[in-house]
Amino acid sequence: MPPRNWKRFRANNLPDALRGCKDYALQHRQMSVARIAELMGGVSEDSLYGWLSKGRMPAVLIPTFEMVCGVHFVTDWLAASAGRMVIAMPKGRKVNDAELLQINEDCTKAMTKLAAFYADPSKVDTAELMELLQRHLEQVAFQHQNVGQYIAPQLEFES
Repeated sequence: MPPRNWKRFRANNLPDALRGCKDYALQHRQMSVARIAELMGGVSEDSLYGWLSKGRMPAVLIPTFEMVCGVHFVTDWLAASAGRMVIAMPKGRKVNDAELLQINEDCTKAMTKLAAFYADPSKVDTAELMELLQRHLEQVAFQHQNVGQYIAPQLEFES
């Protein structure tokens, strides 16, 4: 399997999201489907293969599946399909220059594509534009919350 840029991965449908989680677990955690099924609390390997191939998994098992795989592609897809955006909860960490430059680069790409869209919509890939705008909104919302965490940090629990 060729390496994939998982930070930019966006599922197009539920089966794609389920397979994305499985592929991530395989690539980054060296987990087989059998191991994922085992860590999900005794789910049979055959059941998991069936859910992955049909794109249907019991909703109650989605959080466990994502926790075992280490990514939340199904939750992200479910939210996006309902017209919602999911933002990772910031922990109030300082960002580095490379992250800020990436935000700036992504913003520039989104705004350039948006200007081209309004100039002539027929010449712009709207799916790509939507993805660029989504990514930019997520980045800005994350930084908004991150700054908020700095202003009002969470209290440390005593041991």
